[in-house]
Amino acid sequence: MLPVLAMLTAVAAHAEAPPKPARLGLCAACHGESGIATAPGIPHLAAQNREYLAAALRQYRSGERTAQAMRAVAGSLSDADIDALAAWYAAQPGAAR
Repeated sequence: MLPVLAMLTAVAAHAEAPPKPARLGLCAACHGESGIATAPGIPHLAAQNREYLAAALRQYRSGERTAQAMRAVAGSLSDADIDALAAWYAAQPGAAR
């Protein structure tokens, strides 16, 4: 019974996974496509709260949050881009600790 439940859970999770965002390359350059950054000082985005990620990107875009690189990237994002990126990274598995 457990293997069947595990398989159903995996299928359901895959069915609900958001599509890869068109603007993912902007973020993936530093944060990784899967949201696991490899460079020191770059935060992981995988498994972060979707609402938090979207709010942070909107704050970078507006200048409310300051980080020159993030302001430059977020400034070109539409609300739809931000929502798609936030959903993508929130759905990715987090980094092993």
